[in-house]
Amino acid sequence: MIDCDVHNSWSTSAVLLPYLDPYFRDFLERGELPGGRDSFPHAHRPWLHPEGYMRTDAIPGDGGAPGSDYDLLCEQLLDRYDVEYAILTGDEAVEASTLANPYLASALARASNDWTLEEWTPRDPRLKASLVVAPQDPPGAAAEIRRLGDHPDVVQVLVSSGSERPYGDPFYHPIWEAAAEVGLPVAAHLGAQGGINANPTGCGPPTFFWEGHALLCETGMGHVASLIAHGVFEKFPNLRFTLIECGVAWLGPILWRLDADYKALRKETPWLKRLPSEYAADHIRLTTQPLEQPKDDAHLRAALEAIDGERTLLFATDYPHWDFDDPELVRIPREWRERVFSENARELYGLPVRRDDRAGAAQPVV
Repeated sequence: MIDCDVHNSWSTSAVLLPYLDPYFRDFLERGELPGGRDSFPHAHRPWLHPEGYMRTDAIPGDGGAPGSDYDLLCEQLLDRYDVEYAILTGDEAVEASTLANPYLASALARASNDWTLEEWTPRDPRLKASLVVAPQDPPGAAAEIRRLGDHPDVVQVLVSSGSERPYGDPFYHPIWEAAAEVGLPVAAHLGAQGGINANPTGCGPPTFFWEGHALLCETGMGHVASLIAHGVFEKFPNLRFTLIECGVAWLGPILWRLDADYKALRKETPWLKRLPSEYAADHIRLTTQPLEQPKDDAHLRAALEAIDGERTLLFATDYPHWDFDDPELVRIPREWRERVFSENARELYGLPVRRDDRAGAAQPVV
């Protein structure tokens, strides 16, 4: 099993201090950012989870943040489910995209990446890193991709789904150009709806957490439409774009609408050579968590078949967040499990089959 969304976190953002230049270090040391050195600076969401965003059983014995303890992560996830690789997606680091100061945002993203590559991935060959960048600073993000994109433990570029503009906008093209240049896929993780970023829904902030959580797939729809319409995949034909934690079942219907409108109005975007659904099939991937849960499994299967889910889905648990998906309970068709649980991610990230050093043999695929 390859888990494509595992949140490694810190108990205090003070861990970033050794990786920051003196100028930016001062922002944390003097507590001029929200929360000071006890939390990562970001704008608060307009709605709050009524019971907290984390699994309470993932709080380590020292009272630190869930996801901050490697041994507990091994016990509850890596060892328990025999995870072949865990793709680390950080936690608060993606909130850098909410900051109005793009230079500070990039500095914090760089520090987070250095921290992850020094304090996490060397501990365990099963851990692979996402390279967090600040999308509001395209030149800085591109420089960060070129700085660390060839690191053997980095498997993707990571941005937030919350953004100032839809991701097809040419403003962001330097980021996608750098990712394509170094051969890394890009992922947008749900979050960072706050600060300078757009509201989580098209009609403004919702009132309740469950209401907002159900509607967050809207950001995924907007980014898919924008990336395709602006011709990002024509300009960067080897680029792959993954939506993490944005839901799944909506993709088929939005592609149907995009295909129909493109056929009627294709003169607007003459640079496109294929139907939107054809671009999506080759370039868009989605993680399973949170997978929609209709009463009838046949309805879910039909929605997944509409997007060729056997090829386009990547398994994810979202550990240690509150809506963690137990691999043993995910409603994926049995005949799809090998591809969804491991092989799609292996192909996307270029991961080898893990070797069992003790036995000298490949681990079986779950």
